This record gives sequence, C-alpha cells and structure tokens, in this order.
Amino acid sequence: MIALRGLPKANPRASKKWRGGMATCRCQNRFSELVTRALAEGPKRVRRHDDAVFVVAERDYEKLTGKRPDFKEFLMGRGPDFERLNLTRDDSPMRDVKI
Repeated sequence: MIALRGLPKANPRASKKWRGGMATCRCQNRFSELVTRALAEGPKRVRRHDDAVFVVAERDYEKLTGKRPDFKEFLMGRGPDFERLNLTRDDSPMRDVKI
C-alpha cells in the first residue's frame, strides 16, 4: 500500500472486484491531487514500504539545486575572464619546412 503524506490513506479492502480499471482511475485522480497539493503547499513525500520519493514543484527543485546556466550563458555572463588573454598574433617569421 502506498501512503501519501498529507492525503487520506486508501482503504486496501475496498471493492477488490474493481482493482483493474477502477483502481487505475482512482490512482490517477489521487496522483493529480498529489501534484496539485505539491504545487500549492510544497514538496510531498510518497512512501512505499521502506522506500520514499518526493513530488516537488519544478520551481522548488531549481531553488534547491540552483539553476545552472548553459555553456553560452556561462561564457557571456560571469564565466571566465578573457581580459588578460593575449590574442595578438606572433609576427616572427615562420620556420622553414622541407616537404
């Protein structure tokens, strides 16, 4: 049985003959309710036996992990400092090469 923290527990003995389609529909409705509450109230923990997962809104996840810039944003933003990089071309003559 899956216990959703903050949501009423499902009755495991309720109408065993409907476990196919009806249980799936009920599970989808409860999952939708779980997502709605996670968006409104914050992260929700879902437990199954000894394991647990969290349903977290994307904005909360980005706050926790920190949104990382892509490579272009990194270079154009506060990426590496190119001020001290010497990009002038060396004017000395090229070496002779035998082909």
